[in-house]
Amino acid sequence: MSSLSSAISCNCSLRRRSPNAPPFPNLRKNAIWRHQKKNHNQFSLSFALPFDLSPPPIDLEFDPLETTTTAEAEVSEDGTAITYGNDDEALDAVDNGVVVVDLSDYGRIRVSGEDRIQFLHNQTTANFESLGEGQGCDTVFVTPTARTIDISHAWVMKNAVVLLVSPMTCGSIIKMLNKYIFFSDKVEIQDITNQTSIFALSGPKSSKIMEDLNLGDLVGQPYGSHKHYSVGGMPLTVAVGSIISVEGFTFMMSPTAARSVWKALLAQGAIPMGSSAWETLRILRGRPAPGKELTDEFNVLEAGLWRALSLNKGCYKGQETIARLVTYDGIKQTLWGIRLSSPVEPSTIITVDGKKVGKLTSFTAGTKTSGPFGLGYIKRRAASEGDSVTVGDSVVGTLVELPFLRDQRPPSKD
Repeated sequence: MSSLSSAISCNCSLRRRSPNAPPFPNLRKNAIWRHQKKNHNQFSLSFALPFDLSPPPIDLEFDPLETTTTAEAEVSEDGTAITYGNDDEALDAVDNGVVVVDLSDYGRIRVSGEDRIQFLHNQTTANFESLGEGQGCDTVFVTPTARTIDISHAWVMKNAVVLLVSPMTCGSIIKMLNKYIFFSDKVEIQDITNQTSIFALSGPKSSKIMEDLNLGDLVGQPYGSHKHYSVGGMPLTVAVGSIISVEGFTFMMSPTAARSVWKALLAQGAIPMGSSAWETLRILRGRPAPGKELTDEFNVLEAGLWRALSLNKGCYKGQETIARLVTYDGIKQTLWGIRLSSPVEPSTIITVDGKKVGKLTSFTAGTKTSGPFGLGYIKRRAASEGDSVTVGDSVVGTLVELPFLRDQRPPSKD
């Protein structure tokens, strides 16, 4: 069985760059990424399980990917690929094909030590004690009054738990977790963001790509399930779920392996997606984001994040507030998708019959199919799906259910 890296070694050369140039996967401003469209070989990965993720040293820095078809990327000052000039194509591929997006700006936190499971069990909303090695879940970091900080995707590994968090919250979450480690706790918190890269694969054809890359053993597995592989001797973790959905897959690897993995996914037909289209997709799917839908104004139940909650485990941060909200039906507002008649700025007030009922939290111009679209919190009894609201002075909005929250239902009262 040949490795992924050897399968493409004939097309790649490893070259040192200026020490001032940013490492892969970030791009230099106005850089050109070259994506492989031919040589559709079947790539295979050598299996290495059990596997303990210990971030490997980064010995080399790479130029952007070198293949046969060029696509110019517009790049932000921090090196993020904003767009490949194909946003409409990429957004269409989410529903009809497959896309790959570099999410290496998201934070990765490694929690290790003998007490790591109990520690995370007490600090977040999920039931970590019910999970075993190779499983995963969503969990939410909340304040003591259950106000939302961030959603985290957690992978339980042999000797550690890896948390994937939003770009803007990684530092504050690490600081908060360290604050709650007591002298006797055997817990270590490590920021592995710079030692790892993250890609998300999404779309109805993502399972076919997994099978073609000999990763089909993950297809059909529960959300959060993950396995470890080796790419040229470098670690690769692949998990079920794509941050934006329970479907798709997420790849975490050493930056030195990222180049090979990215090439393999593109060679199998994945369309590259930049951060601009990803933000559009986030809003259209209804995935709440810190600083927008996840703030100290809103609690975890108002955000609709039921999948990330355990109502049966013992005491944890925010538990008393969450229990009261559930027991006394105290949820006052709900997050909705809003189809809009014209563009409008986030934070704009939403009204029904002239009365304030909420506010817009995110906006996107959307696609040709969706049109202008936003997310917003609306008082629970003020409107329901299909109802019309007024956003600002005269923009008409229609409330729609959000795919990300559709399968996250409150528990039955029976």
